[in-house]
Amino acid sequence: MNFHDSLPLMIYDDKCYVCIKFAKLMNFLAKGKLRMIGHYTEFGGTIREEILEDDALEMFWFIDKKTAYGGRAAILPLIKLILCKTNSKVSNLKINDECKQECKTIKALMKRTFSLFSNSKIIKIHRQKQ
Repeated sequence: MNFHDSLPLMIYDDKCYVCIKFAKLMNFLAKGKLRMIGHYTEFGGTIREEILEDDALEMFWFIDKKTAYGGRAAILPLIKLILCKTNSKVSNLKINDECKQECKTIKALMKRTFSLFSNSKIIKIHRQKQ
């Protein structure tokens, strides 16, 4: 799957309970306008290799045609997409419910919330001609 054909998309930590719940909420609010990709899926790994940097796993990402927004920087573009009146829909991957870490605690929720607001990154995407 070509990542440019899948835009816009959100990449989230698919091994974290809190992150999975956040992704499910964004998926519901976006009403099919957003493709959800787990960091630890094969496609998520491909995207990390192609455009994201070494610290990509520290935050969720919202990626559109021109820019990859990570963490705090992704919140506003994500809200804009959710509020945008458009009929375009992407086929969506199922969000896996399995939590593989001890992350169903208040401490984990606080850690992820702090991480969301403390991490922020914007990467310009340079699309290569095929």
